[in-house]
Amino acid sequence: MGFDLRAYREALGSFPTGVAVVTAAGAGAHVGITVNSFTSVSLDPPLVLWCMDRKSGRHDLFSKAPAFTVNILGTEHKRVSARLSRAGEHSLDGIDLVKTELGPPGLADSLAIFECTTERTLDAGDHTILLGRVLRFSRPGLSAPLVYFSGKYSALAQPSE
Repeated sequence: MGFDLRAYREALGSFPTGVAVVTAAGAGAHVGITVNSFTSVSLDPPLVLWCMDRKSGRHDLFSKAPAFTVNILGTEHKRVSARLSRAGEHSLDGIDLVKTELGPPGLADSLAIFECTTERTLDAGDHTILLGRVLRFSRPGLSAPLVYFSGKYSALAQPSE
């Protein structure tokens, strides 16, 4: 009995995830990639991780970068997320950005921005796990979070106060 990879992927899609864009410094320009594999690892020290497909054309740049910035997206970032999820689409041109101390920019109005140094990379099947130490963070945005569920973008309602 074979393992049905398509059915497996669809089953994984049953778990709603937040959506983030990770940025890094490229050759002469900053680049970004959309991910839904972001998670907190440790509070002390402050560590986060995200995963990247080794077949991505951006893999080497991100896996060798000394620093990266994770941007948690709100619903207003849906087009940016879709654009940076496509192969070959990695330029941040035309995207409203904010400067960071480490270099890789933040996306303006992100729900949260985490500036990280690359702590470690780990091979994991067809992906690389990038572990980052959070040096600074901010929470500039106030919108509802962008969510990915069952192959589609969605949003959560903001809690009322």
